[in-house]
Amino acid sequence: MKKEFLRMLVRLELDEAKQRLLFGFFETYLRRSEEEEAKRRHEVSQMETKEAKRVMELIVSYEQRGLEKGIQQGIEQGLKQGMKQGRQEGIEEGKLDVVKRMLAKGYDVDTIHELTGLPMEKIERMKG
Repeated sequence: MKKEFLRMLVRLELDEAKQRLLFGFFETYLRRSEEEEAKRRHEVSQMETKEAKRVMELIVSYEQRGLEKGIQQGIEQGLKQGMKQGRQEGIEEGKLDVVKRMLAKGYDVDTIHELTGLPMEKIERMKG
């Protein structure tokens, strides 16, 4: 079924955007195992040369686009995670700065703990 769909898609001579749209729809709703995918590639290699070349170009183009999309999503996710971690580190640094100033002004460890939420052991270490 896949081989015939690809053959038809190439023969229709649609512009690249329409080809990608149809191919993407087909790929999304007709999942295949690795074995089925290997079989498809073998079937494509058995097509006449010109048609096989166009089908492989379409497949490679779609796979490349999927790879690029995956990379972009990974970058975006990494940035979000990095920003979240950076904010947390900034908050922690701010609290430590406040603790230093409170200790310098003579506040007791219990009060500092209550106001900052930092562990008492950490405040004690900063005091010492």
